[in-house]
Amino acid sequence: MTRLKPSLEKEGYLVETFTDSVKAKARIEDNRFDIIVTDLKMANIDGMQLFRFVKNKWPETEVILISGFTTMKIAQEAIQEGIRDVIAKPFKISHIKEVINKIGSEFKH
Repeated sequence: MTRLKPSLEKEGYLVETFTDSVKAKARIEDNRFDIIVTDLKMANIDGMQLFRFVKNKWPETEVILISGFTTMKIAQEAIQEGIRDVIAKPFKISHIKEVINKIGSEFKH
């Protein structure tokens, strides 16, 4: 995901990255983000736990889940719970940018 940050910043997005899910959760606790991109498998707090925390605290925040372990069942469950999109690894940066740009354009309306 380190390649994603500069690519999104070139498009005008403000991007924060975290390698520690506990630090990410602490930052989200006090700050609302429009869009959060998270991995499913992380130490301490997995992507679905982080998603549930975000939706409880900031219901209007959209969450995109990335996973190398995605099955159809996981993807369906995540989307039923409200995850905006599930993207399988390996992914193309252009695909994530497309999803983020679509969400971003919805905020402008």
